[in-house]
Parts: sequence; structure tokens; C-alpha cells
Amino acid sequence: MKTTTTILLLIFCSLAGYTQSPWDRIAQKPSTLGLDAGYTGLHTANFNLRLVKSSQTAASLSPAAGGADFTPGERLEKRDKDGMYHLGDLTLRWRPEGKQEWRSGSSAEKRAPVKNLAAGGSVLAAADLSSVFPDDIPVSVKRYWEVRGKDLVLRFELSNKGNGAVEIGGLGIPMIFNNILEGKSLDDAHASNFFFDPYLGMDAGYLQVASLSGKGKVLLVLPLPGSGFEAYSPLLQDPTPRGIAFEGFHEWMVHSKAFAETDWKGVQQWNRPTSSILKPGESKSYGVRFVLADSVRGIENKLRAERRPVAVGVPGYVVPEDVNAKLFLSHQSNIKAIAVEPEGAVELRMEKAGNKQWKQFSVTGKIRGRARVTITYADGLKQSIHYKIIKPEEQLVAGFGRFLMHEQWLEKPDDPFKRSPSVISYDYEKKMQVTEDSRAWIAGLSDEGGAGGWLGAVMKQLVLPDREEIQKLERFAGSTLWGGIQFNEGDRKYGVRKSMFYYEPEKMPPGTYSETVNYKTWSAWNQKEAESVGRSYNYPHVAAAWWVLYRLARNYKGLVSANTWEWYLENAFQTSLAMVRLAPHYAQFGQMEGTVFLLILQDLKHEGQTIKASELEAVMRKRADVWASLKYPFGSEMPWDSTGQEEVYMWSDYFGQHAKADVTMNAILAYMPTVPHWGYNGSARRYWDFLYGGKLQRVERQLHHYGSGLNAIPVLKEFRRKPDDLYLLRVGQGGLLGSVSNITEDGFGPAAFHSYPSTLAIDGLSGDYGSNFFGYAVNSGTYITHDPALGWLSFGGNLTKNGNRIDVTITTAGKSRVFIAPLQLWLTLDAGRFHAVSFDPETGKLWLQLEAGNEFTPDAYLRLEAGKKGFSPVGSFVKEREAYKVPLGNNGARM
Repeated sequence: MKTTTTILLLIFCSLAGYTQSPWDRIAQKPSTLGLDAGYTGLHTANFNLRLVKSSQTAASLSPAAGGADFTPGERLEKRDKDGMYHLGDLTLRWRPEGKQEWRSGSSAEKRAPVKNLAAGGSVLAAADLSSVFPDDIPVSVKRYWEVRGKDLVLRFELSNKGNGAVEIGGLGIPMIFNNILEGKSLDDAHASNFFFDPYLGMDAGYLQVASLSGKGKVLLVLPLPGSGFEAYSPLLQDPTPRGIAFEGFHEWMVHSKAFAETDWKGVQQWNRPTSSILKPGESKSYGVRFVLADSVRGIENKLRAERRPVAVGVPGYVVPEDVNAKLFLSHQSNIKAIAVEPEGAVELRMEKAGNKQWKQFSVTGKIRGRARVTITYADGLKQSIHYKIIKPEEQLVAGFGRFLMHEQWLEKPDDPFKRSPSVISYDYEKKMQVTEDSRAWIAGLSDEGGAGGWLGAVMKQLVLPDREEIQKLERFAGSTLWGGIQFNEGDRKYGVRKSMFYYEPEKMPPGTYSETVNYKTWSAWNQKEAESVGRSYNYPHVAAAWWVLYRLARNYKGLVSANTWEWYLENAFQTSLAMVRLAPHYAQFGQMEGTVFLLILQDLKHEGQTIKASELEAVMRKRADVWASLKYPFGSEMPWDSTGQEEVYMWSDYFGQHAKADVTMNAILAYMPTVPHWGYNGSARRYWDFLYGGKLQRVERQLHHYGSGLNAIPVLKEFRRKPDDLYLLRVGQGGLLGSVSNITEDGFGPAAFHSYPSTLAIDGLSGDYGSNFFGYAVNSGTYITHDPALGWLSFGGNLTKNGNRIDVTITTAGKSRVFIAPLQLWLTLDAGRFHAVSFDPETGKLWLQLEAGNEFTPDAYLRLEAGKKGFSPVGSFVKEREAYKVPLGNNGARM
């Protein structure tokens, strides 16, 4: 669920007794950073650095060749207060060796002028930080800004100044870059703001800082020796106002044992927490180096050039148990040892590599859940790679469907809000359905946070149709959806309401609302607000439900019986038009799941319904033409969003507006990284929807929220346009498998995974997960490609090479889509399932093996979309609606 900043802040301030914005209140605090003393300009071949003289923290950092300031220097005069972190600060936790209690301090907590130290040679500036740490701290802290080659180094030297050994259990280097979007237009934000994502890979770890536009240089933060990237901790004590326009700052944790024993106690961390002992008189250095990569795609090349270890996982780092995954490692030093935690969770076997720059391993998941692989190199560097082992996709999706249709199935004929029958939100921690919430939509079957359950259940049928589940969903669609969530008569016919649930106790029987729920909030909508049809984002969910039921009725025998395929397609068509007619304000923006409108248009064309197809296409072209006129057409209810890019790209591509499609793709790649970590790999940035669709409500980088599944749609579409760009395939598959990575062993689909090291677990509410699964359902496929360095690869299947022939057994849940990259051939099934695909790269011949049919699937419907040359099956096959009809029988079919 989303709402506007203005409403949220005004209500918050009113309840708190304030009339000022958080930024206004901060401005009234005393300035302590010492800006009046002026600044010092410093330079390396690659960077321009400006320091605040008084604190020697960064006032700005930018590329020497020109470009935006990586730091939030534009807000320096507002952020010059105690407790506000800047690049160059340090946080510490320590204790005398053998003691239990940890002490803490930071250079930002209470500002004072620091003591300048002599500079010269490679040292650009240096300072003694004693004045900004507690008087009784047993170590001295000195900071050095240094030049190494063309690049910049930030280094800290800790020295034990006492008579006893000191344990450093927390050492964090705040990563303060400009991700504050408050008050920015989209054009300004894409020009001047950055998003940054961690690779928590220990000595091989790094932070990538990329412009929102996805263009220009990328700042990479690399560890100095002994400063491995162990943890990534939010700086929650920094008072910079966090919210939908600011995710917050984090710190690079070199040591985190003190936190693991206190704030994060009992939570399994990404890496094993460490500490360091400083003996009396001993000194140790910690720090990071700043380098520039030419582009987002150029990050790995830059890492290799910097002699950093690089890992490439295929299909990624979410690995189904039945998938023969691969891991490629590149480093100039030999591998000394490999360790797996938990022991036996992942099996790695070295294979013969086709390229001397890479070492190649087969990877097999053995124990479900999180796993860490640690590689120790002969040069002493340690690299951690983070996997998530999941069930085979078919088992995972089947279990998801069972959970939805049993645990989340609401059968309550006397429900006062007429929500029965339906699939309703679920609290996994309480093991109960959510029929009340102060956020009306959560219990109201609409909006992303309330529609998530039934949307996921419907989309599951597109992947793995189940007759019993479909019968229940037809009951839901014919009563609760049609005439309930969606108006079926009058001026608002086909309009989608914001919520079935509302708070209006004077209209309801006593006892309807629990006294334990706080309904004194803006989100507890009354009936009028709940029945509003003006929020366009609610329409794709409903359109998707009608479209799936159409597909099931049209392509299968006897799965759907309540209505005809014509009726379902008509409803999908009319819902698409109603969005623009009844919700015109938000319809100007790209919608999550907006891909469904293109899928509906394609099926209208397949059915020969040219008049309706033309009408829908004209409506969508008007929207696309508006996007084409904007520099960054990614607006929404929010100041910045990762919601609209999916649909903007799909229509821009469809209408041949490739320049705008490219702009959109670059923006997606800026917030959708590929790193050797299952939680961040392909995880599209979102950080506020725990507030609106989660149980643990806070502003926090969400791992594999619905942005992962949805943004994977355009990324993989782009790969099919550019099949030589392996980077796209890796990012797209990371998001695709990320979209199902958080489904639990018993089938619960959570809103997302919490990234804060104090939690590192799934959210307890189902929330808006259905939108994520939509991305998997319409986009999951098997990709077969050849990379010059890595050889033959398959994503979504197990590949073997037999002579010249490439054989791939399909492992996706639906087994309905295959892309052969060297042929630019996209194979899709409207009904039926692929078992295996083989092709000969020398001759271009292709063989398909389809699974056996059943009573519901006597025939498969095969579509071919070729980018290079025409393909057609050998033999006599009837074409229906532009698809080849393939009789299956008891033995399937071979083509």
C-alpha cells in the first residue's frame, strides 16, 4: 500500500503535537560541525574531495572528470548537528579483555574540532579524533585521507594507549552517500542522487554507489587489508528524517561481535561476527578505498582490474534442490580452502573450466535454507558467498497454492464485510487469518497489501492449475470479486474499490471491531473512502484474475465451469479500460503488474477481437506517449518508486519507443544489483512497504519485495532483445528466483525479508506478496545461452552437452517457456509442459519433448517467437489463435 507523504507527515505531526516538518525541527538544533571554519579542497587523479576543516569529514566527494557529488553535501548546512553522520566518521564498541559489558562511542555523537596532524606524501589530511570520543576510551583514534595511485583512501589507526588489552567488538565506517530524495523532482533525483547496495563478502566485499539514472561512473568502496565487509548496519541513531523519501544511512561493519551479543542477539548473521584484541601499545589500521567503475555493467571488470575476487553464480544464489548450479570464481591467487556453513548445506565440486581466468564449480543444494560458502585464497583473502537453498520450484509453488487455499481461505458466510469466500491476509507468527487491521486494506482484499493473498492464489493456477483450487477461486471470483471488490453495475461498473473492510462502528453490529486494534489513524478508512475507485493500482490485480481465468477456460478442458472464456476475457478488457476511465490521476503512472494489460491485448488479438484490441491499444498508447515526453517517467504515489518501471518499459518496447525503454532499463539496473548474495542479487530496491504491507512496520531495505519479481519482467524481456548481454540474464534471473525465495517450508508467502541485522528474517504478514508472485507466474522460464568466457549455461534447467548437441531438462514450476539465446527463439506454451529441449548449435536444429497430457490438458498450444529467422515445427500441426495445437496423449509429444 502507498499513500502520499503529505498526508502521512501531517497526521503524524498532528498526533505528536507538532506543526513543523522533521527537517524544520532539525534546523532549529545548534550547528556543531564547525562549518564556519571553512573547507579544504583535496584532489586525486580520480576524485575531488572537500573536507570540513573543523571535523575533517567529507563535505563533498565527486569524480575529478565531473559528475554529481556522491555525498549529501547539498544538505550539509542542515545536517551539521550532533549525531548526524558524514563520510569520514567512525563508530566503535570496546571493552577491556575478559570483561562482559561493551562501551560505545562515535565521532558523530558530540562534535568538537579535531586536532590536525601533519600531512604530506600520500597523506592528504590527517586528524587525531580524541576530542570527539569519550575521555575514558582506552584507544586513540587517528584518521587519514590518503591517495593511492589515482584513488582515494579513508583509513583509521587505532592504538591501545592503556596498560591492558582491549577488545574491539564493533567497528563501523558510516557510508554516507546522497540517497536523500526529500523535495526532489524525479529529474533532479535521477541527476543528483544515488542508491547503494552491499556485497557482504568479507575481504571480497564492496559497496556499489550508482546514480538513480543508471548512467555515469559508479563509485565502488573496497576494503583495505583487515577491513572485510562483515555486516551492514543501519545508523538508526542519525536523526536525519527517514521515510518514503529517505531510506536511511548504513555503516560498513568490520567487527560486529559486540552487536551480535547484544542488539542482534539470537539472530543468524550473514557472516560470523568477529572482534579484535589490541594489546597495550599495539596499533591496527582499518579503512576503505574509493575507486570508479565506468558503469553498472562494468563493476566486475573493475573489480578484476583491482585484483579483487569476483564470483558469478548460475542461475544465481537462490538454488532449487534439483538444479545443477554453477559457480565461477576469478582471482589471481589460488584457492586454499572452501568451507560451507551449515556443514553439508551446499556441495561444491571443481570442474574443468573453459577459460583460464575462471575456476568452475558445480553447486548442489543439500539442506534447505540459508548457506554460506567461504573461500580462502592463498594470498589470505577470504570471500563469503551467500546461498539460499529452496525446494524444487514445482514443489515450492504447489505448496504455496495449498497454503493459500487452506490456511488463508476465508469461509465465513456471515462476514459483515462480505469478504467470504476469499483468500485473505495471514499472520504467520500468530498462525491466523487477518480479518482486522488498522490499515483497512490489509483486511480488505484490495490494494497490494490486501489483494496479495487472492492474487497469489489466482496466479498460481497459471503456473500449476489445480481443479479443486480453481473451483474455490471461481466461487471467489463470481461473488466476492465480482460485485464486491469490483462493482458490477451502475456508473462505477468495473471500478475497483480500495477495501472491502472499513471502520465505521456506528454502521456495524456491536463487537465487529476489536478494542485491541488502534483505529485512530488515517489508514482506518470509513465506508466512503473504502469504496473509492480512484486508485489505479488496484485494477491490475483484478484484471490479472480475469485474464488467468480466461486462459484456464480457453486452453484447458473442464478446469473452469462457472463462466465462459468470453466472459472472463471481456471482464479483463473492461477492467483495463475502467482503470483509465475511473482512476485517471494515478493511471498516468506505470502500474505494478501493468504487464497484464499487454497480455490481455495480445490475447484479444489472438482471438480476432480487433475492435476491442484497437481500443485498448489506443488507450495504452496515450499513456505511453506521455511517458515518452518525460525524461524519467517513473512517477507514482511516491516521490520515487520502483513500481512503474515494469509497465513503462513493456509499453515503450511494444510501441517501438526504444529510447525510453533504454532509459527505463538503465534506471532498473541502478537499483537492481547482481552480487554474490541471494538476498541482494536481483533485489529491486524498496524500503517503505513494510509500513503499508508488513507486520514489522519500519523504513528498511526490503529483500525480494515485489519489485524483484516485477522488475525481472522487463529485464528478461530486454535480454531476449539483446541475447549476448549475460549481465541482463543474471540480474533478471536473480529477481525472478528471488521472488519465490522467501516462501516458507509449509508454503507461506511473506511480504519480504528484513535486511536489518537485528532481524534477518521474513516478515510475519503475507501483505503484498501476491504482486511478487505475479512476476514469477508470467515470467518464469528456461534460458539457454553461450558465454565466450563461461561456456554453455542454462538458467531454469539442467544442461548437458552430448557431442554437438545441447540437452536441457526443464526445472521451472510451470515448464512453459524456453528461450534459446543463440537462435533468439522464444518458445511458450499456453497449455502443456516442456520436459526437455535439445538443439544443435552447428545446424540450428531443435528438438522439443513435451510432458504427457491429462483429462484437462489433451493438447498443448505452442507459440514461436523468433528474432533471427523463422522456425516452424516439422510435421502437420493445426494452428489455432496463432499457436500450434500439439496432441499430447499418454506419452507426451516429441517435435
